[in-house]
Amino acid sequence: MSNSDVKTLTTAVKHHWPQAPGDKAKRYIGQFFNTSRTGTKIVGQVVGNHGTYTVSIQVEASGVSSACSCYIGKGGYCHHCHALAITFLNDPDVFQAIEPKGLHQVENLTGIEEYLRGVTLDALLTEMRAKGITQKAFAESIGMNPRHLSAVKSSELRNRYYNELGAIKLACLWVMEHIQQIKR
Repeated sequence: MSNSDVKTLTTAVKHHWPQAPGDKAKRYIGQFFNTSRTGTKIVGQVVGNHGTYTVSIQVEASGVSSACSCYIGKGGYCHHCHALAITFLNDPDVFQAIEPKGLHQVENLTGIEEYLRGVTLDALLTEMRAKGITQKAFAESIGMNPRHLSAVKSSELRNRYYNELGAIKLACLWVMEHIQQIKR
């Protein structure tokens, strides 16, 4: 684990969750599984009242964002997010450090899956926009309603996943790889 990333996360988490956890959060502290840390983002899963929730906290230059797939965690900062924060503060080593793979490192189908898990649809669409392809144009070119594409993108950022997310990401990669041919 990079000490600077752990230090950044620790400082940010203490700043955003300075109060003691409430009773709702306390019962989830230390109960997370499939915990990981990629740079300054931590993710874990916990079993809640209505199923298994995916919870994440990310520190960026613009601040801290958190998300939970529970019904109240859309904007983050629910009791599951607070519990993940405290779980991290109590034992950062519980979070498996993951080095994100670059696309150039993908050599097989497992590598594709790992790469797609490590990149968001939002990041891919931003990269496409930098190459002159709007989100609307991309959606229409693959026969998708632009509003549905927006819903898939925002849902992923809230740890809710549509089944077609991987296929859309692959379509983004294909378009970016063939952009020169498409523009001709």
